[in-house]
Amino acid sequence: MLPPPIVRRLVFTPLLFVLTLLVTVLFPVAFAVTSLIGRDRRRALRLLWFTLAWGLRESAAVLECGRLWIRRRAHDDRHYDIIRRYVAGLYEVAERRLGLRVEITGEGEAAPEDRPLIVLSRHAGPGDALLLVHHLLTDYRRRPRVVMKAQLQFDPCIDIAANRMPNVFVTPGGGAVDDIGLLAADLGPRDALLIFPEGGNFSPERRRRAIRRLTKLRRTDEATRAAAMRNLMPPRPGGVLAALDSAPSADVVFVAHCGLDHMATVGDIWRRIPLTGAVQAQWWRIPAEDVPDGRDARIDWLYQQWERADAWISANRAPASR
Repeated sequence: MLPPPIVRRLVFTPLLFVLTLLVTVLFPVAFAVTSLIGRDRRRALRLLWFTLAWGLRESAAVLECGRLWIRRRAHDDRHYDIIRRYVAGLYEVAERRLGLRVEITGEGEAAPEDRPLIVLSRHAGPGDALLLVHHLLTDYRRRPRVVMKAQLQFDPCIDIAANRMPNVFVTPGGGAVDDIGLLAADLGPRDALLIFPEGGNFSPERRRRAIRRLTKLRRTDEATRAAAMRNLMPPRPGGVLAALDSAPSADVVFVAHCGLDHMATVGDIWRRIPLTGAVQAQWWRIPAEDVPDGRDARIDWLYQQWERADAWISANRAPASR
């Protein structure tokens, strides 16, 4: 169960500063010890540098949020600048230390600047949400509104900054459809609503459970189409439909990506650092006027786009073994 905001702020924010200070002070010792561990020392050093950078950048972002709060600007748009600098800094360190490379193709960048976006992305691998937020903020100069799991509020930066901006936190079985509709209702021309229709990070077991759920609900056609997709979980249409209803003028951008899929556990991350291949992403945009009307037509259309994403991932995904 998620503690109330006052508890999170009084416990986890000081804990962030303490842990960051501890990592900073002990870094020279950890660096020296890590340099002696044998053939995995370079991998360990990369992760050690990234951990230090993460703690320092997150602490700096939280302090900037605190400065705005003291100046009574807790809901100032400058929070977007704080998050942009934070994720851009992490992105730069990940490039330098972890070997991260991202290659984006498609029409996402061609979206007109005078209309909002609804961005629907697959969810697979560590950090894919941060990568999307980074590209929306830095490359496309959009202000993202994100539908994310409530548990992410254990992270002090997300807890403080994201709760001061228009976002939605969802809990399992909590039913956030109405909240997503409200979030989409006042999207401005430079805003982008980011939704992960699968409802969570992909795993084979979650995929099987989702297909069984559709079968139990007697949504036979959806279950059959979901079973034919090997790389994705079936999309949950509720939040997407609510967003489309509330923002009829928004273009829709779909995002398929691969390159982080095989990093599902801590062991996977350890084995695959540094990254040897690029994270590939395909963006494609559908103008608002081409989005079909009616619930059934939109669900069918959503599955069509998901099937397109599945086919692209199958064609571009690297084998699981290194």
